[in-house]
Amino acid sequence: MPAVKSSQTVSDALHTATMLLSRSSPSARLDAELLLEYVTGLSRTNFRANPERELPANAGWSFQQLVKRRAQGEPVAYIRQQQEFWSLLLEVSPAVLIPRPETELVVERVLAHINKEDPVRVADLGTGSGAIALAVASERRQAQVTAIDASKDALELASRNIGRLQLTNVSLLHGSWFAPVAGQKFHAIASNPPYIAQDDPDLAPDVRKFEPVMALISGRTGLEAIDAILRDAPTHLESDGWLVLEHGWKQAEGVRQRLVRQGFVHVRSHADLAGHERVTEGQWPGTQRGPWPEPPRG
Repeated sequence: MPAVKSSQTVSDALHTATMLLSRSSPSARLDAELLLEYVTGLSRTNFRANPERELPANAGWSFQQLVKRRAQGEPVAYIRQQQEFWSLLLEVSPAVLIPRPETELVVERVLAHINKEDPVRVADLGTGSGAIALAVASERRQAQVTAIDASKDALELASRNIGRLQLTNVSLLHGSWFAPVAGQKFHAIASNPPYIAQDDPDLAPDVRKFEPVMALISGRTGLEAIDAILRDAPTHLESDGWLVLEHGWKQAEGVRQRLVRQGFVHVRSHADLAGHERVTEGQWPGTQRGPWPEPPRG
């Protein structure tokens, strides 16, 4: 197995690291550049402009250690302890799910239902790092965003992100789904809940190994968390308020059926950049059609 030398040029370090990472990562070159960027404080643009720059010995050694961690499957975001989302640089850790590009579609749909001047209330259920809540709050400064999570570790991290971004219109609450906001109503409720079935063979091994299980797995079908949210969402939405949910790319039809059955209108799904329906939304008309039935089996 080739090793990354302790003292070498940027070009050599990236080449050696890319060769090593290509055995386990489909984005080996990008991973190497991001890790070297983290170690040196230099930008990837700088690397390309100055490929023969020599790395200090301590930087080379640190880079080698990070490359080894990545080669063992640890996500780059956890190694760097940061991830960009909606042009916001967020702190992340194994206590929270790594924010992903497709979740930005949730933010887009929430923003589509809020005017910039409206002092509305928005809830983000299972906020994790605070990605959705912070993105919405940064774009709608008049809105009051309530971010809820059952993990105290996640909330501590989200609190640091709020402080770093200096957002004053976000509050954090500890608890499961709607428990901390009993009796409260919102104009929009968003969530990227767990939606992976416990025996899903498509779940990447590095995701299963490193990311928090409680943020990923949702029972036998993968829809248990979404069912739990749907049971109580009507009592927490204002008339004409919106529910916006992320889900798996094979789950859109099932989620639409659940929203319609619960009494939501204007139910529709939206595709991500890969063409997969990953986000479904519905508007609450203000009158419930009947009791929430048991979720379908299978």
